[in-house]
Amino acid sequence: MVHVLSGRILLHPTDPERSRVFYGEQLGLGVYREFGTGPERGTVYFLGGGFLELSGRSETRPSPAVQLWMQVADVTAAHEELVAKGVEIVRPPVKEPWGLIEMWITDPDGCRIVLVEVPEDHPIRFRPGI
Repeated sequence: MVHVLSGRILLHPTDPERSRVFYGEQLGLGVYREFGTGPERGTVYFLGGGFLELSGRSETRPSPAVQLWMQVADVTAAHEELVAKGVEIVRPPVKEPWGLIEMWITDPDGCRIVLVEVPEDHPIRFRPGI
């Protein structure tokens, strides 16, 4: 069995500086570490229970199959904050049939990001009888 100690998502943006502005300044993700020098230096951000690393450069945008799921405490507050920072909202917060409140945005390369609020009474928060 593989004993995983830590994990992270790796993104190779088409414009690393533009992506650092988006994830660091607009989304406000905290920096875990940075490495290397120059415009293609690596930046690793805290992502809840994991990490998001921007490093290197890619000539192509990510596949539409690559999407990020980020749980937030208050998706309505996140919506207001991101609109104020000029982030394009693909879809504003909506309560889904499965009970989660979801909002969609994209990063500068078009990587789809869903911001999710789990309401206090949602079953994902607890399992009755346990």
